[in-house]
Amino acid sequence: MHTQKAGFLTKAVVLALLIATAVALLRLRGQIQQARADRDELASQVSAQTQINADLSDAVENSGDPGRQADIARDKFGLVMPGEQIIYFTE
Repeated sequence: MHTQKAGFLTKAVVLALLIATAVALLRLRGQIQQARADRDELASQVSAQTQINADLSDAVENSGDPGRQADIARDKFGLVMPGEQIIYFTE
């Protein structure tokens, strides 16, 4: 009878270890999914920032271009050249 108690105790310990391992694996799976989501979000941010940097680099390289300056004056500040008129279309 003593061997049956040891067998039962061994089975209980093994079962507890299996349950603990399963819980740890589920937590780890959740952490992996969160890390992947974070990685994808960061990759998106890097891509957006790379585009912004390219735009800024282009702006610096072409800052002396009179045509670019005129475009900025029109688009950002609403300025017009002498004799120009702005026409707004509404629907």
